[in-house]
Amino acid sequence: MSDLGLAAWPPEPIKTERLVLRASEARDRAAFIELLASPEVNAYLGGPRPRDELQRELPEVPERWPGSFVVELDGVMIGQLLLRRAAEHRRPAAVGKADLGYLFLPRAWGFGYAAEACAAALDWLGGVLPGEPVVLTTQSANVRSMRLAAKLGFSELERFEAWGAEQWLGLRPPVAPFV
Repeated sequence: MSDLGLAAWPPEPIKTERLVLRASEARDRAAFIELLASPEVNAYLGGPRPRDELQRELPEVPERWPGSFVVELDGVMIGQLLLRRAAEHRRPAAVGKADLGYLFLPRAWGFGYAAEACAAALDWLGGVLPGEPVVLTTQSANVRSMRLAAKLGFSELERFEAWGAEQWLGLRPPVAPFV
């Protein structure tokens, strides 16, 4: 996957009512390790990575590349949001489109933070790349993610088998600019 062809990265932090979306910093490393090593977070993503492996391999400032946002609540990282161009994808319908992904620590689940952060990132993307369609892939068994996709305006393009489970590919059509 590659970036979305954005000239200036990172953008100014995106602020919502409760959250800040920003580029990663060295202070986020422990939260990234927690996120990537969590069995709950990675239940539908092929499982957690070993904590000792993450300790060795994660750079001082993890995930600092275009399209990767840290989601912060009260000065502390609670999740990561990804917006990348789907240069390669298991489904041809997704190739070339912006691809939304997100991971949140279990303690942040159930408060609407994912919906708030994703909506803010999608609004930002609409301002930077007007008319850009966005895809989202999740395991169809991930009920929370399926609900969030519907809430964000994604509709099903197709279902497919990958990684030993049924996957759901959704599309959020471009939002028409106000005239």
